[in-house]
Amino acid sequence: METVTFRSVVGAVALLLTACAAPQPEIRSNFDRSVDFAQYRTYNIMESAGRNAEGYETLVGQSIRAAVEQEMESRGYVKDADPDLLVNYSVTVRSVQKVSQVPAAGPPAPYYYRGPYYGTWPSYNYDTWVREYDEGTLLIDVVDSKRQQLVWEAAGTGRLRKALTEDTDARARSAVAMLFQRYPFRAGSGAG
Repeated sequence: METVTFRSVVGAVALLLTACAAPQPEIRSNFDRSVDFAQYRTYNIMESAGRNAEGYETLVGQSIRAAVEQEMESRGYVKDADPDLLVNYSVTVRSVQKVSQVPAAGPPAPYYYRGPYYGTWPSYNYDTWVREYDEGTLLIDVVDSKRQQLVWEAAGTGRLRKALTEDTDARARSAVAMLFQRYPFRAGSGAG
């Protein structure tokens, strides 16, 4: 896994926003069922959220931050210096290699003489296909700031597409909104 870079952040955001592209990103979420979410009314973003190894936040990281703030505020949470909840987010990218075999078209090369007379067994010849691509994951964590305990998490994972690096603000808003669709709570009232 590589450090969060501009390319990886843009790619992960682009990945999550390709609603028409196949395959769809895989989105997972979970929350602590023992927690009363009605107790939470305020939030803030963790200081280290979205920062790369050098400690700075990219422009795309800033877009993700703004989108997270928009999602929290749309649920009634108020940004506060001493919050009930802290939100963390990160992006990871990894290289994936998929290997598959498919039956080859026609008989294997040394057995062409059989072709016009009778069929060969399909297990004689296979073509091997290797696909390499980058896969990105956008993670969002919501943490109880007093207990320093994770209370909700979501992750979106899928294949990165290089042609999707334009309009990153809109893509960040859409990607974050996709994950927050799985957040069932509202400030001060628990489940929405």
